[in-house]
Amino acid sequence: MTVQVIDIAIDALLAGKVRPFGPKAVPSGIDKQLQDGPLRVTTRGLAGDEQGDPRHHGGPEKAIHHYPRDHYPAWAAELAAEEGVTVTDVLSRPGAFGENLSTRGLTEADVCIGDQFRLGSALVEVSQARQPCWKLNHRFGYAGMSRAVQQSQRTGWYYRVVEEGEVRAGDRLVLAARPYPQWTLQRLLHVLYVDRLNHAALAEMAELAPLAESWRKLARERVARREVEDMEKRLTGVIPGSLSPG
Repeated sequence: MTVQVIDIAIDALLAGKVRPFGPKAVPSGIDKQLQDGPLRVTTRGLAGDEQGDPRHHGGPEKAIHHYPRDHYPAWAAELAAEEGVTVTDVLSRPGAFGENLSTRGLTEADVCIGDQFRLGSALVEVSQARQPCWKLNHRFGYAGMSRAVQQSQRTGWYYRVVEEGEVRAGDRLVLAARPYPQWTLQRLLHVLYVDRLNHAALAEMAELAPLAESWRKLARERVARREVEDMEKRLTGVIPGSLSPG
């Protein structure tokens, strides 16, 4: 089978240190900064990048976060139209969504679970899409931002690192293998957030070997329970039934 040709420039590389974030000053590395020099790519992510909540962020299955710069204009327009929301300079440069990689010309419609890419001299594999969390609400000064990202399905995605190497801004991101062309991230997100109890699709999703185990487990549990898991704590930071962030 012929592999689709994807060969695009890496416009920006970003990494962030853990700092107090939001009204409760929780530790977070969401504020990524542009990196000029070459960076080592390891199974834990880009050298110098940190996460404040290692239980939910980072780790081998979320080593590198990629968010398309292609989505920024739509967000600028949509946020400007929200009553009471002032669009800040957060969208003026890459990194608004806490991403490590910024590119143009590649979105969730073009990328599949299990895709392997040459990233500089490293080899990375698409492991899952992003499940947006409440930190985006504070990042953008808009309480509905995480929910808007989820509903838009403009979430970005994560890579695991198959072969370590080195990368710098301006290097190429080149598709090397595509074992599951039928499972675009767009389809995956549709099953996760729209057609949420499609048991046939969920059963197929649960068998996708390159998909992160947490997502495969989620699919299995939806089929077994015949219900959708509660997403409110992730989206709002508030435990259902409580009045404060969990």
